[in-house]
Amino acid sequence: MTDAPFYGVTTTGVYCRKGCASRTPLAKNVRFFNDLQAARDAGFRACKRCRPDNATAIDERIVQACRLLDGEESLTLAQLGARVGLSPGHLQRRFTRAIGLSPRRYAQLSREERLRRVIRAAPSVTAALYDAGYGSSASAYAGASKRLGMTPAALRNGAPNEQIGYAIVNSALGRVLVAATSRGICRVDIGERDAMLEGRLREAFPSAAFERSDERLESATSRIVAYLANQGPWPLLPLDVRATAFQMRVWEALRAIKPGTTMGYGELARAIGSPAAARAVAQACASNPIALLIPCHRIVPAAGGAGGYRWGPQRKARLLEIERRP
Repeated sequence: MTDAPFYGVTTTGVYCRKGCASRTPLAKNVRFFNDLQAARDAGFRACKRCRPDNATAIDERIVQACRLLDGEESLTLAQLGARVGLSPGHLQRRFTRAIGLSPRRYAQLSREERLRRVIRAAPSVTAALYDAGYGSSASAYAGASKRLGMTPAALRNGAPNEQIGYAIVNSALGRVLVAATSRGICRVDIGERDAMLEGRLREAFPSAAFERSDERLESATSRIVAYLANQGPWPLLPLDVRATAFQMRVWEALRAIKPGTTMGYGELARAIGSPAAARAVAQACASNPIALLIPCHRIVPAAGGAGGYRWGPQRKARLLEIERRP
């Protein structure tokens, strides 16, 4: 067994990253390479499954950095770089390219995830803030409504009276509900009956105050309807979602997939720096509350076919068909 990180298959002309989920080739048809350029120079092209030439190829030092940031210890970029053996600038570039978030943003999301877990059971808001890794209450409250969707105190109290406007419109995929706070879209749901869509919205936000807002949301709904009718581009709208740090990594990676292309769960797991987390990635996709705008329909099984979809496999197939049209 060679330690070379890449191999080429002479019968297909494709080179892969070691550990690719593709069918294992016969040993006599394999050539090993120490770097991408050597494989290219030998006339091989990149595998579309493991994407060995993808800039988000896994670096164990980046995985280690994620683990450190997931801990409760607060680290500066220089301290983090020293722990994983990279200069601050090199770490910043590699981390952002691999994870899709800067180290600072990733650490921020991790703290917010811990805060959501501990704040209800903590004896006070201040105690919860320190348990979650904030250096002071001021650092948590600064911009908290933008990041958490509410202040820590409101989060502890169940976020009562959150103002959510919503509209329900007809589309090529059925009735579509679009709901939004003042900060962005918080839910997009697809179904057959308005009552069912409204019921699911209220279940998702049990403490919120709702208002039918067809006029305010007309711009968003019209763009979504046009997209589903294959008469407009995929709508990139501002979102206001509550998510764990891991879910946010997955959802932001989903929004980075170009319309008309697809990935597998394993590919997406590798792209966010968690190659062993394909099952967790699948769960994050399944928990996506915003149809279309967080495009989990672009994730397909490695075995082929469209696969399952929260809003129905027929709708998923239709979405992929729309996006693949020139």
